[in-house]
Amino acid sequence: MTAVADVRTLALPVTRTARVALLGPATPAIRELWFVLHGYSQLAATFIEDFRAIDDGSRLIIAPEALSRFYDGELSAESHRIGKVGASWMTKESREAEISDYLGYLNAVRTHVTGLLGGATPRVTVLGFSQGGSTASRWVAEGKVTASRLIVWGSSLPMDVDIASPTAPLRRVDLELVIGSRDQFATPPLVEKETARLNAAGYPFNFRGFDGGHRLDADVLRAIAGVITPGDATGT
Repeated sequence: MTAVADVRTLALPVTRTARVALLGPATPAIRELWFVLHGYSQLAATFIEDFRAIDDGSRLIIAPEALSRFYDGELSAESHRIGKVGASWMTKESREAEISDYLGYLNAVRTHVTGLLGGATPRVTVLGFSQGGSTASRWVAEGKVTASRLIVWGSSLPMDVDIASPTAPLRRVDLELVIGSRDQFATPPLVEKETARLNAAGYPFNFRGFDGGHRLDADVLRAIAGVITPGDATGT
């Protein structure tokens, strides 16, 4: 009887071409640099449109696109032609490798942007929406991006990041949790559980709620960024 050979897999690093969307001036004169990470099934160029609310010429907004694209929705013969395309940061498959890959990718984006800015060091904000919230948290937790603020929007910090150690990189940033009152994913019980976990770890954070669902909100973005609208300036 012939023996059946075992199936084996290899983990083989390869080079990928990534897509990154930019909004705002890429000059050393900017005051702030924002890295914004989209959610599941979104694309960078459409996600970054919401940040026009804070595009006042003082900040450069960078939206890296996740490396895994797919046709979103019901599969059909027409999917390749008319189907919506989305991107995902990771799945449960080859989880550790995918996390390592996107951390390396985000660090490469940071290095490239530093070159664009001629070595300038503006204040850095990292924002992650939905699935991008976990991605952003892991990136900051790795300690290779020098951020002053982490905004986790419509999401929570993943359980695998260190929030308890006094020297943890996440303890060096100001954390904002932003959740809509009708968010179908970040529901009140999940938010309560997450805030209890942060409080138990003695991890200071600021919570911002708004009237809405699982989406970004222009007014909240402007408030976080300190953008003054013409109406604010005139008092009307």
